[in-house]
Amino acid sequence: MLTTSNCPACHGRMTGQTFATTFGGTVQIDLCFACRGLWFDPLENLKLSPAAVLALFRQLHAHRDDAAQALPGKLTCPRCNGGLVQGFDLVKSGRYITHRCPQRHGRFSTFASFMIEKGFVRQLTAVEIESMAQRLGVISCSNCGAPVDLRQSHVCPHCRTALSLLDPQAVERALQGLSQTATQPVGMNAPDLADALMAIERDRARAEREARSQGGFVLPGDTSARIDLWAAGLGLVWALLK
Repeated sequence: MLTTSNCPACHGRMTGQTFATTFGGTVQIDLCFACRGLWFDPLENLKLSPAAVLALFRQLHAHRDDAAQALPGKLTCPRCNGGLVQGFDLVKSGRYITHRCPQRHGRFSTFASFMIEKGFVRQLTAVEIESMAQRLGVISCSNCGAPVDLRQSHVCPHCRTALSLLDPQAVERALQGLSQTATQPVGMNAPDLADALMAIERDRARAEREARSQGGFVLPGDTSARIDLWAAGLGLVWALLK
């Protein structure tokens, strides 16, 4: 029977999922889809098998359109209720934020941070950011969910995270490293990426118009009016993996 923890961010009950480990056993990971975060007990993030990482990826994709909220300023450990300490880890695919319990009970990672850790994410180039700034304007930070006006800043003004995207080519390289199986690489250049994101934005705007025409109500300034790089990247990658 799964026993789940309270989310360090929103304090709601997290969803427990069992995944295979590299040593033949299993490990339970707690996920909060509302906060887009995972709680790892000590070293659990390092125990996941390649198949488990893909299974977790499928879970994240299934919930990519769930309503998400920005992380609060203070996060608490679900084991001891003490405050988590924010820090940074560095891997080949970039720097990512972690929130650790000083008593070593574990760590909280956003979905975006976990994907950077596993090499599924790459930072956006200056050309891509400029293209999206002209055509999209405001996006949601993949790490904390705060709005980022690309016309004014190229990093999140709230958590200072560099702009990144779950990218098909980065996923391809990560999967090769995880499974040691070679497949034909798939890539996207900057104009193609911007066009794909614009198509996602058009679909969102069309759904919003249909909701209004059917008597639905859309709040002005609702976060759905911002392009979400996290959900967009999941959509781009999933279309190539399935």
